[in-house]
Amino acid sequence: MSRRYDPERRRRIIDAAIRVVGRKGIAGLSHRTVAAEADVPLGSTTYHFATLDELLVAALRQANEGFAKVVAGHPALSDPDADLPAELARVLGEWLGGDRTGVELEYELYLAALRRPALRPVAAEWAEGVAGSLASRTDPVTARALVALMDGICLQVLLTGTPYDEAYAREVLARVIA
Repeated sequence: MSRRYDPERRRRIIDAAIRVVGRKGIAGLSHRTVAAEADVPLGSTTYHFATLDELLVAALRQANEGFAKVVAGHPALSDPDADLPAELARVLGEWLGGDRTGVELEYELYLAALRRPALRPVAAEWAEGVAGSLASRTDPVTARALVALMDGICLQVLLTGTPYDEAYAREVLARVIA
């Protein structure tokens, strides 16, 4: 029997893992549930990802791309003449105003790093990447503080169900920069 060439299989497995976590949470993730969701043999998931932590790392890395795309869509963040607090508040509003399930999923994977040490470097990459992009507009310490504040604002909105308040976000972000 010849082997079927399937260059997208690894990506489909990661996409399936993200969908499983989105529906069932991390507790519902297994090689079996992902294989069924991706419509691939169980052996394919274990071939590409020997452990669930490897699969979660790949899923978190892919999920992090969501916020990165929103940031990349705002070139004014690197414009020295733009109002940085207003631009950051606008970015948060766009991200939180989009697919809420996707935002919740990104945070679930991000926070899974608390219990799964294998995920910590990926979570740190995300925070460092965002801080690095902001460091061109401010100093590195302030950039890290802005990332922490944005994380806090997002978590409060997600956990309390309160609407995102762009004016509030702009005000507190401006205070950190001042």
